Amino acid sequence: MMRDGYVVTWQGQEYDAVPDGDKVRIYATRQAEGFTEVKPGRYVRVLEPDEYDEVAYVRTLCTWRGEPFIVLAEADTWLRLEYTGGRAPVARQLGLEEFDYGVYQGWAPATEIRDLYEHRV
Repeated sequence: MMRDGYVVTWQGQEYDAVPDGDKVRIYATRQAEGFTEVKPGRYVRVLEPDEYDEVAYVRTLCTWRGEPFIVLAEADTWLRLEYTGGRAPVARQLGLEEFDYGVYQGWAPATEIRDLYEHRV
């Protein structure tokens, strides 16, 4: 699973989360005590600052063709990548599209990805 977003540790478990001021909203895929269903299969609970242990931002990183990338998405056997090397000529040489000014993205076969890991901040 490729992750790119906030997570919170609460009662020994990690949840997808969204900071909301000093509070944090956590999300679950099953009904649990204190969670409210916001749509089928999606439940939310708001935690006060003294209720949770840790808030972190998790991002999946990798190397493709020797260059550094963020993994944005996964579709079948392909990964959507964003180049973080900061060199436009290299991005163009890799066949990446300029998504925004100076931001290069593209799809790569998962079999070509190396050094896949999660970075927590």
